[in-house]
Amino acid sequence: MRVLVTGADGFVGMWLMRELLTAGHHVVGGIRVGTPQPAQLTEDERLRIRWVEFDLLSTETIAELAAIRVDGVVHLAAVASGVDARHDPGYAWTVNAAGTARLCEALGRKLVETGVDPLVIVVSTGEVYGQGDERPRVETDPVAPCSPYAASKLGGEVAAVEVGRRTGLRVIVVRAFPHTGPGQSDKYVVPALALRMRTARRIKAPAIKTGNLHPVRDFLDVRDVAAAYVALLQRGRPGEIYNVASGVGRSLETIADLLQERLQVRLIVESDPELSRPNDIRHLVGDPGKLRAETGWQPSIPFEQTLEDLLDAQAD
Repeated sequence: MRVLVTGADGFVGMWLMRELLTAGHHVVGGIRVGTPQPAQLTEDERLRIRWVEFDLLSTETIAELAAIRVDGVVHLAAVASGVDARHDPGYAWTVNAAGTARLCEALGRKLVETGVDPLVIVVSTGEVYGQGDERPRVETDPVAPCSPYAASKLGGEVAAVEVGRRTGLRVIVVRAFPHTGPGQSDKYVVPALALRMRTARRIKAPAIKTGNLHPVRDFLDVRDVAAAYVALLQRGRPGEIYNVASGVGRSLETIADLLQERLQVRLIVESDPELSRPNDIRHLVGDPGKLRAETGWQPSIPFEQTLEDLLDAQAD
């Protein structure tokens, strides 16, 4: 199978391409214009990937990307940080919603004109469900995004599904719940906590400042997320929505305690309103039952191992 991965220079993109290569697939890595190839990949892995530069704001480069004949597309390219999306909601909508519309439109037009019919996985977020009951969310739950990031990702879902309905493009929407692992930027909560704790240990500080640690989140290992996307490429049903989640919720406070245990530190954790997110979802856990039943996917990496590997990668 030949698979195009957009956002190949990102955290999930790098792990997904590695998963695809290991499984024997051919990979086309779509990266932003002027962006270097991911340094985390080995030289052999980089040489096995066909690299293509594009820009989601450019209809011309999107058309060139869509002209490449592939069997599947995993669309990861996005403004992926909630902080960045809040800083400039208009830009987040331009990339996440309009950019997804451009890509799917180009793929749908190619299908109509040539009959080339790739399966397109559009990666959205579990945050589209918004606030709700403290139970795992299922795909039929109503959506009520409460952040610019989640709203713009829902816009991308709507755009992709509309193109599929109109052109016959085979679209799957994935709602990915939080994930972490080795190599994730400290713009995200788990590596950020780990880095603050490492710094406090090094300078012998007694405390760290954090945002609100009461929210409950469903964290998967990024490598299990990559395996889920490959499973959907092989066995997912077009026109469907799938949660990619573990079904297990942990408070951020619990995660902070687990990190302290592994770093062998005991710190005072001080809440800083400057680090808290407004309208933060209190409980965000996904039900992965549909994904498991239809693809056979199961998460395989214990959360404790994820934390160990993340810490090891930071130390490197």
